[in-house]
Amino acid sequence: MAEERKRELAVNGDRSPARPQGERRLLWDALRAVGQVAGVAARTAEWAAETAVEASRQMVGAVVPPDDSARLEAAMRQVVSYVPVEQSVNEPGVSARGPAELRQRGDALLARSADVYFTEEVHPAFDHMLDELAPDEARILRFLAQSGPQPSVDVRTFRPLGIGSELVAGNLTSVPEQSGVRHLDRSSSYLINLKRLGLVEISDDPVVLSRYMVLEVQPNVDAAMKQAGRSPKVIRKSLVLTDFGREFCAACFTLESRHEAN
Repeated sequence: MAEERKRELAVNGDRSPARPQGERRLLWDALRAVGQVAGVAARTAEWAAETAVEASRQMVGAVVPPDDSARLEAAMRQVVSYVPVEQSVNEPGVSARGPAELRQRGDALLARSADVYFTEEVHPAFDHMLDELAPDEARILRFLAQSGPQPSVDVRTFRPLGIGSELVAGNLTSVPEQSGVRHLDRSSSYLINLKRLGLVEISDDPVVLSRYMVLEVQPNVDAAMKQAGRSPKVIRKSLVLTDFGREFCAACFTLESRHEAN
């Protein structure tokens, strides 16, 4: 084919329009950039690379001589072939990191723990935990941090000696109302999430008795006591921040102390 092309050019001459050297250089620079884009696309999906190659071939087909066009396409496919395609792991229970990488990260943590010059101002989990909080949950945490432990009660049915007593409602508290949450209907979910994150807990230690008088006339507690029937049993506890929760609030919120005595 090359010999026939030479003979044709010798007889008829090169009829393709001549291009200035500067224009050809700019064109090749642009095509090189297109090849790089195709390579980046290959990182996210294999088909993207083929699509980029085909689109580029069509784009330059009208302006690049046939021999150059074929050479360009081959070069672009070579560029794409060197770019690894990342495959995401979507199977349940499969870690995106292998055991070797996890062990490497664990060893790096141990190395930093032994480094006397390494300091960590706050726990690294705090940043991610803020993303897992609703605005109302932040209000609950701030209220507990500023006001201290709050009364909480369980309501159970009455049975002699407590044998056979059934729980009607547990961990009832007025903290969501007191902290000013916007969605009171989500109060239970808020407290569950805060417990899941290890920020709050229910303590068996009660606060001062007078504070339960206000809680026990609240509608939700009153309804539970009526449901429990005759002589309902009320178990007094408290809702408190964990040590981790106090550290979290001190690091993440601007607090004004207004702690009340237990």
